[in-house]
Amino acid sequence: MSFEIKLPLFEGPFDLMLFFIERDELDIYDIPISKITNDFLDYLHHLEQMEIEVASEFILFAATLMRIKSKLLLPRPELNEEGEEIDPREELIRNLLEYKKYKSVIQELADLEEERLSKEKRGNLMFELQQLSKVEDVDAEMQHVDLYKLLKVFQKSMAKFASRRDETTHTVIQYPYTIEQQKDFVLEKISFKKQVPFSEFITYKPDKIFVIYTFLAILELLQLSKVTIIIGEGFNNFWVEKTEPIPAG
Repeated sequence: MSFEIKLPLFEGPFDLMLFFIERDELDIYDIPISKITNDFLDYLHHLEQMEIEVASEFILFAATLMRIKSKLLLPRPELNEEGEEIDPREELIRNLLEYKKYKSVIQELADLEEERLSKEKRGNLMFELQQLSKVEDVDAEMQHVDLYKLLKVFQKSMAKFASRRDETTHTVIQYPYTIEQQKDFVLEKISFKKQVPFSEFITYKPDKIFVIYTFLAILELLQLSKVTIIIGEGFNNFWVEKTEPIPAG
């Protein structure tokens, strides 16, 4: 049989650091790096002995603590531009304070969420109960039915039945145009002029279906290389020109 031992796990290295500071009642502005580093490393070694995978962020944080510890042991402290001694713990303290501030806000939001979830939405309880009773209690519902309501329901039902029986009719209109007919029409018009604008074809019969068939006929003639389309710049129009046959060499 195998036994599983659970250790207190922390969300991140800063969470573990705050735990040590609060547990030992340490001053966050004057952290004893030597003690806090040993506690941090002991925790990581304990995790490794229990064959628990240690996250890389904890290992990086441990290396940072040892780096700060080594800087504090150096005889020559670092100085800033003003000649003042730089505390190697300064950045660590600043990050800890920032993490502690956000952690406290997160806890407050979690408390508010829990409080809100424990409450029920306020509503008109009597009205809701009456609506439920109308749905569930058929006998109570029948007590409010009179002859007029029955006649109105019957009238609506018969109207729906009559509308369903009416056959739906579709009117099919056969347009007096074909693609072949419009191809002949286009070729006839461009035989008198070198170029004919498309807008001129529309003037013959300004009908939507006529224009569509004519446009499709021009596209088919273009595919057959019987006409050429010339597009002008800046105009919403184009010209149709008859393709001259290439003489045989």
